[in-house]
Amino acid sequence: MRTTTAFFLSTLVSAVALMALAPPALAQRAGVTSKPLLRTSLSGDSTKESVLIAIEFSPGATTGRHSHPGDEYAAVLQGTLELRLEGQPPRRVTAGEAYHNPQGVVHETINVGETVAKTVATFVVEKNKPVVVPAP
Repeated sequence: MRTTTAFFLSTLVSAVALMALAPPALAQRAGVTSKPLLRTSLSGDSTKESVLIAIEFSPGATTGRHSHPGDEYAAVLQGTLELRLEGQPPRRVTAGEAYHNPQGVVHETINVGETVAKTVATFVVEKNKPVVVPAP
């Protein structure tokens, strides 16, 4: 009985922790899925953490306009994305390329290709802050 209870509790705690890691604004957009891979304290700065997330975009899918309370560094693993940062011309990035979205800059990422696009993104944010902030 104790083993069953311990297993149930550890499974429940793991599920709740994973839900807390998921960036809500990305997870709620149709055609965009995110999978949290790692959340860890930043070395040398106990007030910040690094969050690593795998993101998939269906063809035509968009993140919608949003920003981040910290810097985003991402690598495109598959497909073609268009980055639309406020105040800058649109820029396309393809598999094998990387990009940076600065803290607080409103932007949108769109899969402009005909296949699924995949990225891995690292966000450097203050601890216990959301990773994604929807733009008004």
